[in-house]
Amino acid sequence: MYYTPVDVAATLVKWAVRHASDCMLDPSCGDGRFLSFHRNSIGVEQDRDATLRAAARAPWAAIHESDFFTWARETPHRFDCAVGNPPFIRYQRWQTEVRQRALALCERLGVPFSSLTSSWAPFLAVTASLLNPGGRMAFVVPAEIGHATYSTPLLEYLARNFATVRIVAVRRKMFTGLSEDCWLLYAEGFGTRTDHFEITLQEDFAYTDRLPGDCQRVSLSEWRSFRSRLRPFLLPARIRSLYRELAGSPMTVRLGDLARVGIGYVTGANDFFHLRPSEAANACIPQEFLHPSVRNGRTLPQKAVTHATVRAWLNRDEPVLFLRISQGQTLPASVRRYLDTPEAQLAQRTYKCRSREPWYVVPDVHVPDAFLSYMSGDGVALVANHAKCVCTNSVHGVMLKNGTSVESLQRSWGTPLARLSCELEGHPLGGGLLKLEPREAANLVLPNARAQMVGESASLDEGIDVMKRWRHYV
Repeated sequence: MYYTPVDVAATLVKWAVRHASDCMLDPSCGDGRFLSFHRNSIGVEQDRDATLRAAARAPWAAIHESDFFTWARETPHRFDCAVGNPPFIRYQRWQTEVRQRALALCERLGVPFSSLTSSWAPFLAVTASLLNPGGRMAFVVPAEIGHATYSTPLLEYLARNFATVRIVAVRRKMFTGLSEDCWLLYAEGFGTRTDHFEITLQEDFAYTDRLPGDCQRVSLSEWRSFRSRLRPFLLPARIRSLYRELAGSPMTVRLGDLARVGIGYVTGANDFFHLRPSEAANACIPQEFLHPSVRNGRTLPQKAVTHATVRAWLNRDEPVLFLRISQGQTLPASVRRYLDTPEAQLAQRTYKCRSREPWYVVPDVHVPDAFLSYMSGDGVALVANHAKCVCTNSVHGVMLKNGTSVESLQRSWGTPLARLSCELEGHPLGGGLLKLEPREAANLVLPNARAQMVGESASLDEGIDVMKRWRHYV
């Protein structure tokens, strides 16, 4: 559990509270550090130990030990302001019952979150609904607010319900030891609406009792033109304008027009389904059941996976031979013996294998024309598949269309425009990594074969450096 630094909590409370009589809410009060800065406070916290610490830290506060969404649905209280650091729990780990209750409550508020939403976004939407007219809220938010698809309904809701919505993007980490970057959200004037967001960029967080004076106004229409993402506004306006101009130019194309990008296959038990040559030989598995595979992006060479690449893997006895069995295929005795080993019995109990019939037939295995790195450091790699390998879901497979060649696509891929597009259309993962989902890859902007963009290279390179700094790539 990561509690908010005291100076961050003090800053948010100082801005949100205007009068001693203001009633303040912290919807996930933890150990009570936000409550400790204002005596007319109410906190909600479901962890028993945390509520005891909060009560000791802010004995004047009314603290409710409850799931926030249950409490919010029933409480008659309304608040002049709200502050806090909502829990950041990804949808996979967020309890189903609590998540369903939260999403149903948000649906009634007109905020249609998907089931893939992380916990913090519904916390903010429901908290806003508990404010009095003219109310304010100030929260720590994950930097995912700048790119996650699920944050769009929240930002739309805030724009419909507040006169001012300010995002303060802080480049250096406010939470030491936490891989997730955090920004600050300020919203004021509940009950009215705005046609723009205000965005402030800061290198470091510093305590303040007022909003920073410098900000850029981003109209909702401009925000939506960047697929409802705030991350592009980390760029200087001139570079952002250049990118938009090039993206709409006849000199450029989208990757989705030239290729289909998809995830590789999912075995559910990679160590069982990928054998070393020595293991395959000992098990006497015929070659027709073994297909060379790219298991992760670290194994990708710079330009192409060739037959020489595969031979090198095999010579090093790496586990790159995928056990490829087709539906209804007749199995020789050696393969049946391998499917009856103790390792096979363990694999069969994994979720993915249990869900298949038969369990050992892995679906969606394709031979792509090229591979695309899923998580990258310096930049996203596009690697030709001359050796006709398959790939796991740790890399993307690229299937070309419309007569596009891998060579022409790679020429476009190395340009500053393509590299900046990867930074803008992908998103930071933490630890300096850039993650590129298939839907993001389809939106990448590339110069077409005839385009010459020499004059813009310096600005585009500058933009790449800016985005790398914000994702902490060294």
